[in-house]
Amino acid sequence: MNHFMIFFLNANLHYDKLVLPQLEEKQPCYILYRLDSKNSMGFEWIFISWSPDFSPVREKMLYAATRATLKKEFGGGQIREEVFGTAKDDVCLEGYKKHLTSQKAPAPLTFAEEELKIIKENEVNTAGVQDKHQTVSGVSFPMTEEARQKVQELRDGLMTYVQLRLNLDKEIIEFADAVEDMKVGNLPSKVPTDQARYHLFIFKHSHEGDYLESIVFVYSMPGYKCSIKERMLYSSCKSPLIDDLEGMGLEIAKKLEIDDPKELSEENIYDELHPKKNVATQKFAKPKGPAGRGPRRMNKTKNEDA
Repeated sequence: MNHFMIFFLNANLHYDKLVLPQLEEKQPCYILYRLDSKNSMGFEWIFISWSPDFSPVREKMLYAATRATLKKEFGGGQIREEVFGTAKDDVCLEGYKKHLTSQKAPAPLTFAEEELKIIKENEVNTAGVQDKHQTVSGVSFPMTEEARQKVQELRDGLMTYVQLRLNLDKEIIEFADAVEDMKVGNLPSKVPTDQARYHLFIFKHSHEGDYLESIVFVYSMPGYKCSIKERMLYSSCKSPLIDDLEGMGLEIAKKLEIDDPKELSEENIYDELHPKKNVATQKFAKPKGPAGRGPRRMNKTKNEDA
């Protein structure tokens, strides 16, 4: 393994002229290129690892195994940048500049960080806007007059189902659908499978001999089929909306969150409203004898006396 080269000339003027001719199509190599900058240990260097795709596997493994040793022997503190390439575009001067740019760029956001970023942006965008305010529990979008009218009709018993949706562009909560006499078996068919929604449903049922009409609030979110912005805004607006609905006189008996319409079966809704009580049956415990009776006495039989 004798493909190891050192260059020390002006990086921008001579980089491609000196580096690229050394790169063979099927032969890995190391290249150390000295920069004009210095640190406490002296001049700084670029450490280039060249491992072309079509080089023999044994050669690739050998170079990969000795890379750390070479850096240590040379002096890791003097190496300012490391560049790895399998094609000349990776290690040419433009490739090196792209490498520097990517190093300065922020790391990709995690899903949680991206959602937090959207929340913060939304907080800035909504600050100071009339009829829309931040609350401790989320962002509050105003309901349209039509949406309020339908909610009042459900409250007064004129409707048994009302669906609401967010208009993300106008930042309002608007009416989406309503049914005068909704059967619980038809409820899943009202839940969109590609968009989030809020649902209000009067669940008519009997419990322990009493006839009940319970208002159930359902927040449906079909997993990751919705954009992050839609998921975050629906989640953030939910609590303020519930507060608004209760302020209008709705007595919400149960609040549910679902990602699958099948969850809205009659049995599931009933169980959510009236959870089964786990009655623990205690085993019969033999009463203990009085304390302080002393040691147990042995009664001898006649045979033992003989």
